[in-house]
Amino acid sequence: MRQHTYRQQLINTIRNLHNRGWCDGTGGNFSVVAEQDPLKLIMAPSGVDKGSLDATDLIEVNGHGEVINGEGKASAETLMHLKIVKQCSAGAVLHTHSVNGTLLSSLHQAAGHLKLEGWEMLKGLSGISTHDTTVELPIIKNNQDLEVLSKQASRFLKEAPSGLLVAGHGLYAWGEDLFQAQRHTEIIEFLLELSWRQHLLNRTL
Repeated sequence: MRQHTYRQQLINTIRNLHNRGWCDGTGGNFSVVAEQDPLKLIMAPSGVDKGSLDATDLIEVNGHGEVINGEGKASAETLMHLKIVKQCSAGAVLHTHSVNGTLLSSLHQAAGHLKLEGWEMLKGLSGISTHDTTVELPIIKNNQDLEVLSKQASRFLKEAPSGLLVAGHGLYAWGEDLFQAQRHTEIIEFLLELSWRQHLLNRTL
């Protein structure tokens, strides 16, 4: 697939997530693998409004997180993208800053995970074929040192249900390609909203 196709597909995904309120302002970061060997990611640059990006605004980074094409700076969070791509053989990584993900990751930080169980939408996650199951979405402590944060994440990536929360920050979701990564993001964000509403209902009953 040509790189301009990857670029346009990533822009379409970013716009979709922005329209859902999951990456307001400069929040969030998104990448797709354009080449495996040598590794090359197409990404949104750091510090830009994700709702106003065009395909020509995207940058390319190598396997060390260095910008090799395009204008703009690579986000420090590029290290997390690279860790997930390499450890999970992911083809795309999507990082959202939804209200639900931010609140729930903070609320359940002490437990180290958010339990999701019994919902039909769980079947949208790879490897799950029934609602009658339980998954634990890992939650790691936030850290401005992305090398430290990436090392924390690496302990949980193998067993994670294609997603991971950073406490008080947001969701990282991934898939074997961009379409699967978007599906996983949508499914997990749906389940996060269910969990938050359930929490509110339990407090009022």
